[in-house]
Amino acid sequence: MQLASRFASRSLVLRSEHPLSDDQIRTVAPSIFADAPHESRSQRYAYIPTATVLNELRKEGFQPFMVTQTRVRDEGKREHTKHMVRLRHAGQINAAEANEIILLNSHDGTSSYQLLAGMFRFVCKNGLVCGDTVADVRVPHKGDVAGQVIDGAYEVLHGFDRALESREAMQAITLDAGESEVFARAALSLKYDDPDKPAPITETQILMPRRIDDHCPDLWSVFNRTQENLIKGGLTGRAANGRRQSTRPVQGIDTNLRLNRALWLLADGMRQLKA
Repeated sequence: MQLASRFASRSLVLRSEHPLSDDQIRTVAPSIFADAPHESRSQRYAYIPTATVLNELRKEGFQPFMVTQTRVRDEGKREHTKHMVRLRHAGQINAAEANEIILLNSHDGTSSYQLLAGMFRFVCKNGLVCGDTVADVRVPHKGDVAGQVIDGAYEVLHGFDRALESREAMQAITLDAGESEVFARAALSLKYDDPDKPAPITETQILMPRRIDDHCPDLWSVFNRTQENLIKGGLTGRAANGRRQSTRPVQGIDTNLRLNRALWLLADGMRQLKA
């Protein structure tokens, strides 16, 4: 188990190779165990703590392996702020690339229950988030929240069949140097989208593999290299004023998911274009 890199200052993410216990989760994301909604919520707000939903998902075979919550300046919201849990089903735990359900929620009104499809590569420990073509379930805080979230978890799980088809299709597609550069350029524009501030790094840099096994020309490998380099950062580049700088990792929960999903959709679009 490791207490990994931060999403933001003083906001830690805990990831483990084994299912996390409630005590472990509580040290990083106490908002999951809030005993009441934030005082700003009205009586119409159906309060179901994430801990209750998590226990129900455990009964269905889903286990948490990663957890984090956003940093807040208002300490009064720390126990209710947005949090994220990534879960795997029992049958996926030992796979080389495990399917994951990403559960987002808050108890202060900043987020509904949201479930997304994701993948996790054990070789580099970078989570890939699939796009809308796989699964995206949102459950508002009203009615049978726990039941709807469990149903949504299975909907996401069934959606992995489509994700597997896309992944296998990407692995069967070879990109030449020019096509890889076009993909990388489009990926850079997703993270560095200010026309007045050019990207501090190049297409060549984000296409560089961090391990020998990823040095392949297929679309799946190109996608993984690009995703890892953009999300993890640490690449040396130059700012617009010419100063050397090291790219920062993507830290915010929402930004991380948004970029991940956009990269997946970009790769899936390239897959369809090359099919």
